[in-house]
Amino acid sequence: MTPPTATPAEILQLARRTLEIEAAAVDRLRDRLDQSFLAAVDLLLQCKGRVVVSGMGKSGHIGGKIAATLASTGTPAFFMHPAEASHGDLGMITGQDVVIALSHSGESPEIAAIVPLIKRRGARLIAMTGNPASTLAREADIHLDASVEQEACPHNLAPTASTTAALALGDALAVATLQARGFTAEDFARTHPGGTLGRRLLVHVRDLMHQDADLPVVGMDASLKEALLEMSDKGLGMTAIVDPAGSLLGIFTDGDLRRLLDHDVDVRGVKIAEVMKHRPRTIAEDALAVEAVQIMEKFKVNGLFAVNAAGRLKGALNMHDLFRAGVV
Repeated sequence: MTPPTATPAEILQLARRTLEIEAAAVDRLRDRLDQSFLAAVDLLLQCKGRVVVSGMGKSGHIGGKIAATLASTGTPAFFMHPAEASHGDLGMITGQDVVIALSHSGESPEIAAIVPLIKRRGARLIAMTGNPASTLAREADIHLDASVEQEACPHNLAPTASTTAALALGDALAVATLQARGFTAEDFARTHPGGTLGRRLLVHVRDLMHQDADLPVVGMDASLKEALLEMSDKGLGMTAIVDPAGSLLGIFTDGDLRRLLDHDVDVRGVKIAEVMKHRPRTIAEDALAVEAVQIMEKFKVNGLFAVNAAGRLKGALNMHDLFRAGVV
């Protein structure tokens, strides 16, 4: 290997040229989307089994990502190495499956070797190649053209623009399929329960709220002293004030207490009904926890009471609860 001779300016120019070539390759894919693409989406939607993605070399790396994207967006899929398929892994494929085979040349021998066996099993075949006249393209039920004018590699050898185009085409296929399937953000969260999105879309107020014996609450006839003891005991920095039926009437917080002390109010002789705030901010117990975050941030409050459809108090939560749950 010869020592590098490029100047910093030349390196930056080459990097920019790489991005320009790859961006142009992806951009040209748009005009090639046609009935074949629609047929591929329909095939994935009608699939009764699994989508099996396969590819050799760099196409295999792209295929693995496409399989993962499909699986996480409502289309059960997995990657099968074509070389391993010839040594037993072909048993993963059933007649109800759809196979997506990637090969830039369309002539990869490892893929070509298993195509007849895939078809003999009754599985449908979608080919994604850079050569519409290739063996793989001809044998496939549906061919998706992922050809590029040139690689970004200065020698036009290393798979660069071609792998970018195949990846983008795979993403387009997955996104179009999820939209046609009616796959929602909530569905996405169910396949990502350990991630931030999962926590934001799957955790509800009822999952986090303090309730029953842990819920700070006093009646209308309680004294301020009794309310302060309840706040201290439950540790949420607030207490709810309810009527005999359990309907929420008011709220009293640590901040309210500080403001009373600034006005030299005798806290020992005051009823909570005299100093509580009426019509406090609330949230439905079945609301998403992220909605509680939005309300707290909008109105600059640190806690909320949760109520049911009839307005009866069911629970309470504060920002610390949301932080601990990873919702914030």
